Amino acid sequence: MIVNSVRLVGFRNYEDETIELSPGINIITGENAQGKTNFLESVFILSCGHGFRTRADSELISFDREFARVSGKLCSGEREQSIEINMGRGQRKQILCNGVKKNAAELSEILRVVLFCPDDLNMIKDGAKARRRFMDMAISQLRPSYATLISDYTRLYEHKKRILSDWREKPSLLEALDEFSDSLCRCSAQIIRYRAAFTKRLCEVAIPIHSEFSGSGEELSLCYQTVGTVSDPFAAASDIYPELLEHQSAHRQAEIASGNVLSGIHKDDLEININGANARLYASQGQTRTAALSLKMAEREISLQDTNECPVLLLDDVLSELDSKRQEFVLNRIGGGQTLITCCEDGQLKGRTGGKIINVAAGRIARPQDSER
Repeated sequence: MIVNSVRLVGFRNYEDETIELSPGINIITGENAQGKTNFLESVFILSCGHGFRTRADSELISFDREFARVSGKLCSGEREQSIEINMGRGQRKQILCNGVKKNAAELSEILRVVLFCPDDLNMIKDGAKARRRFMDMAISQLRPSYATLISDYTRLYEHKKRILSDWREKPSLLEALDEFSDSLCRCSAQIIRYRAAFTKRLCEVAIPIHSEFSGSGEELSLCYQTVGTVSDPFAAASDIYPELLEHQSAHRQAEIASGNVLSGIHKDDLEININGANARLYASQGQTRTAALSLKMAEREISLQDTNECPVLLLDDVLSELDSKRQEFVLNRIGGGQTLITCCEDGQLKGRTGGKIINVAAGRIARPQDSER
């Protein structure tokens, strides 16, 4: 799975640029705020239809433009393919794959990426939302139907939330409350099965990676935590559904009184333990970064195992956040597929990796060249 070139028109700070990429390692250099991360975000968008820093298309369009386009030519599934995403202010986003209209969930069937940015180094210590985001992004890349489920859940959740917050001004809204709760439970039952299955795969892949990386006898363990009444997250959705209804029913009056959605998978978590202790509470900074790196490298490995194609790896200024030992671990594991790395100085990687250097200045490709170092 290789992105051969990307064209950006009116995207972020790019007026009209075409970037040719190497099938191996691509080092995107330049000063801060020149467009390096913007470029990585454009490749990310080609895989899922939205940015990793915002969900609002309007923020992706240049300030002085009404329209933006991100298009890419790539090799996927052993053939040449193309993706084009058009965004206009006040307009519905248009996605074309090989000239045929598609929805965002279908993009990962053509291009899959694994993004690793500085925020990911904090996901161990951050709240449950960060770990849910990690799971949801990874599963959506592997199973396009999962992205649709998450979209459905979000829509239903927002409807229920509005009912609970507004019913005092309009009591008739409560007539629809149970219907939305039921739909949420049906959708949640399927999401739980996906998350449980992904956690199992993570255990199989991330634990040996972590053991190799830590090199100090530290043991990583993972545990998926969901709604308390769910006895078996691997059970059929038809068995999980009534257990979710039971939990929702028990919280119904509390939800009405508080005006908030108190029951549901929006509180799920991926508990990460090191030597049996909760990493969020007790791990050192070095341990949390080692665990985060292991999870992201495992995400890439799982994608390769499932599809027999290596996803494109996007490293957004993450190396500058790591000590030399962890930098070497990442660099030793990025072979075998295409990688895009952003850094402020290409000398930061001098003598440690080869590939193509792409220099970005004010949204322009200032000095592209091949470098065999």
